[in-house]
Amino acid sequence: MKRIAVLLVEDHTVVREGLRVLIEAFGDIEIVGEARTGREAVQMAEDLRPDVVVMDIAMPLLNGLQATRQILKGFPKAKVLILSAHGDPEYVEAVVKVGAMGYLLKQSSSQVVAEAIRELQKGRMFFAPAIAKRLKEEFRKSPTGIGLRKKTELQLSVREAELLQLIAEGLLNKQIASELGISVKTVDKHRQHLMEKLNIHDIAGLTRFAIAAGFIENSIQSTIKP
Repeated sequence: MKRIAVLLVEDHTVVREGLRVLIEAFGDIEIVGEARTGREAVQMAEDLRPDVVVMDIAMPLLNGLQATRQILKGFPKAKVLILSAHGDPEYVEAVVKVGAMGYLLKQSSSQVVAEAIRELQKGRMFFAPAIAKRLKEEFRKSPTGIGLRKKTELQLSVREAELLQLIAEGLLNKQIASELGISVKTVDKHRQHLMEKLNIHDIAGLTRFAIAAGFIENSIQSTIKP
């Protein structure tokens, strides 16, 4: 029997190694690759073409939302399962909007994770019971669904979202230019346009916005002043 090929994306080594052991204990699932950043995940998904990508949201260089969007743009057949510490409905709707088919919390049992992987591989969506219940309740309250975090985030292009995360992670313009493969002048131009779009005109403000919008975890930037 052909095993389900899974790409595991998690920046914490201990968590990633633990997940590998737990998931591969089920004989029908195989971890074919491990990525530590969103950018690595995009490249590895293109190279490995896994059946399912198990993705964390908060990661360095490129967060899980943007990585999911880019993976599905280049490899539409991929099925992404978000495994996150965050259970807020806004996060759930955000990942659904970018194309993820499942969402579990990190405290989920290995049995549930394996079940979710199998369901996604069959083309079915899978949400943790608590999240599914909450989504139904929110949908009943509002026929148009849940508001996605901040409207301004929806207006960001892929490049602007990448730039926002890298700025918030403390990279200098030269480092950002190297990471994105563009010139420093282009970084300056994108950053100015980003600031104008968000009406935020300093790095600390952009960083606070990135944290509030879930682009990075608060712990990544511990030096930001109020």
